[in-house]
Amino acid sequence: MIQVWKDYQEKNKDRFLNELLELLRIPSVSAKSENKEDMKRCAEAVKQRLLEAGADKVDIYPTDGHPIVYGEKIIDPSKPTVLVYGHYDVQPAEPLELWKSGPFDPTIIDGKIFARGSCDDKGQMYMHIKALEILTQTNTLENNIKFCIEGEEEVGSPNLGKFVSANKELLKADCVLISDSAMISLDTPSIDIGVRGLSYIEVEVTGPNRDLHSGVYGGAVANPITILAKMIASLHDENNHITIPGFYDDVAVATAEERELMARAPFDETEFKTDLGIKQLWGEEGFTTNERTGIRPTIELNGIWGGYIGEGAKTVLPSKAFAKISARLVPNQTSAKITEILINHLQKIAPANVTVNAKLHHGGEPYMTPIDSTAYKAAAKAMEATFGKTPIPVRGGGSIPICSLFEKELGIKIVFMGFGLDSDNLHSPNEKFDIANFYKGIETIPYFHKFFTEMK
Repeated sequence: MIQVWKDYQEKNKDRFLNELLELLRIPSVSAKSENKEDMKRCAEAVKQRLLEAGADKVDIYPTDGHPIVYGEKIIDPSKPTVLVYGHYDVQPAEPLELWKSGPFDPTIIDGKIFARGSCDDKGQMYMHIKALEILTQTNTLENNIKFCIEGEEEVGSPNLGKFVSANKELLKADCVLISDSAMISLDTPSIDIGVRGLSYIEVEVTGPNRDLHSGVYGGAVANPITILAKMIASLHDENNHITIPGFYDDVAVATAEERELMARAPFDETEFKTDLGIKQLWGEEGFTTNERTGIRPTIELNGIWGGYIGEGAKTVLPSKAFAKISARLVPNQTSAKITEILINHLQKIAPANVTVNAKLHHGGEPYMTPIDSTAYKAAAKAMEATFGKTPIPVRGGGSIPICSLFEKELGIKIVFMGFGLDSDNLHSPNEKFDIANFYKGIETIPYFHKFFTEMK
């Protein structure tokens, strides 16, 4: 069985890659209304590829936003069923001038695919479609596989909850398998055992009722940009702890054993800084870099603007200033509570010479997967089979909003089996995905299905 998988992949690997490149050429940006037709076209492409890979049934479900693609290969209802989740939408590509090649013109350089969505998540999602093809074409599939591929993950999955709630029987499975995360490296495989939650808000600070001449009014009227900058700066103290009252109240503190386990993951601080072009790291005092990005909550400023930002100079005291702020959350924190705390705090610390309005963009809950679950054990054994090493359990810093939703609605556990790298420039210009990682994912996933079926 194992050799036939390898032989089939080796024979078809160039086609696998070319099919992925075709998918990457579709600008499926869920955040932009101008790409609505591209979203539909991408959903149709995913449907077609699932059918070609051997799915017996594939349907596109419309939502109030972008469509969801559902597919299945049922060999025997009494056999274990794995639900594969992924997304075909991608982040906006801006700033375009920082890309070395077109974001939707996939370019291969030094064995890496540069394109928006190459790793997040088209490349990783497509590994599962090709793994299905290998299993069906070699007649070695021993379990049922379902696919739920959505088009709104990058905007917070606003319609997935309704779809899952209305289609529990359709999505019924024994576990959820997700490849939308990273691993340490091909030399040091790892499995995410948790992802952080998210609260994302937009803040509007208003001063005078119109833009003013900065010479006539400057010094007499509060500048909203200055006020907003001071408010944001006050959210951290000198030790980079978050100063918002109640922010840490529900944080699940990692045990000494958990921190020791995280410390086993190799980390080269010099290499980390060199890759990012920085001279010094920053973060909450008392925690290592990996702990700061995995087991601790954070607040980050994602964007700030106001006043005149066009070419040349304009001496203006602006009426308004804006910021986008995100909080990453850890177990026991909830997005609803943190959003309320954050908005209330910003309004409370605002001086009387401005008004503050804030709105929630989207949120999601943190999620932990138990390492004693059958799904985790199957994933670890699958990686051992193809990497020759036991994967290290790590905590991921990103967020996948649907995790807690799947467990709540379907009553099943999730396992993360990501093959990207933290250095793949997710959400940034020049996003990339190593071809070697793409192929390694396709090689490994069939083992997961085999071992999960045997363990059940």
